Amino acid sequence: QVQVVESGGGLVQAGGSLRLSCAASGSILSINAMAWHRQGPGKQREFVASITNSGRTAYADAVSGRFTISGDIAKNTVYLQMNNLKPEDTAVYYCGVQDRIRWTWGQGTQVTVSP
Repeated sequence: QVQVVESGGGLVQAGGSLRLSCAASGSILSINAMAWHRQGPGKQREFVASITNSGRTAYADAVSGRFTISGDIAKNTVYLQMNNLKPEDTAVYYCGVQDRIRWTWGQGTQVTVSP
């Protein structure tokens, strides 16, 4: 079984920055990709960013240019650097790990951006 743990959330003012961390552990076979999703209050869960084991990254339009995903998939870790945060970025941020074809998600970490 794979466990995923996120950390680094918190309260920040608009324009500020936060860095989220994610670590996977357990019976990991082969990680193909890691990703971040988020769910804001009253909103559906949405894709934020992803990175593959070859280093290819992808971003949602809403965060492109402000957020950067990085990490070492070989070490089962990924980060999300969030700059120029906006109140609309307020959400629970979830980290996911694709082990072979199965995705496992963490419990999430709260990010709150005040105006």
